Amino acid sequence: MQRILVIDDDPAVTSLLKRGLSYEGFAVETAPSGHEGLECARERPSDLVILDVTMPGLSGFEVLERLRAADEELPVLMLTGRDAPADQVRGLESGADDYVVKPFTFEVLLARVHSQLRRRQVEHPAVLRFADLSLDTGSHRVYRGQREIALTSIEFKLLHEFLLHPRQVLSKDVLLERVWGYDFGENIVEVYVKQLRQKLEADGEPRLIQTLRNVGYVLKEQ
Repeated sequence: MQRILVIDDDPAVTSLLKRGLSYEGFAVETAPSGHEGLECARERPSDLVILDVTMPGLSGFEVLERLRAADEELPVLMLTGRDAPADQVRGLESGADDYVVKPFTFEVLLARVHSQLRRRQVEHPAVLRFADLSLDTGSHRVYRGQREIALTSIEFKLLHEFLLHPRQVLSKDVLLERVWGYDFGENIVEVYVKQLRQKLEADGEPRLIQTLRNVGYVLKEQ
């Protein structure tokens, strides 16, 4: 299930989008301010962000800048009542992938969402790589350098999630939802991370899946 984060201080908009996008099969989270939106994005990585421009505290442009600093490829769709060409140019030049002006129809916004998610899927390579680790999403083969590693289906999904979000902290709750799809208890994450590490480091290779105590895990070199 793809996750969408809506950052907007208008409860009517967030209610409409949460209801409509959830009906379309997305997992939707909402935040009423830029600060809360950034916190949500940091704790639970999303596949797409819908971002208002005019909000109390941090503006949408400031939020966009921080989102881009953390993830250059995250699709961001700006949603705003500011329809001046200069505002649209600023949004796009600041790194937004699309710019939708209020008032809007849900059907048009949904089409824009699908378009951005399709584009991201096309741009994702069939083979994901990090350091000397590679994962082929087509053949389901994993290598550490020249050494092929046999993984179970769950281990493969877990590693795939890390490779989709390199250098990003993934909490146990996020991994539970994205890999298992239900609450099986945080201990299951620890068990599978341990198993995955053993296989990835079987020939004495340096650790790539790091633990951040009381926060989660992150794929990065030591």
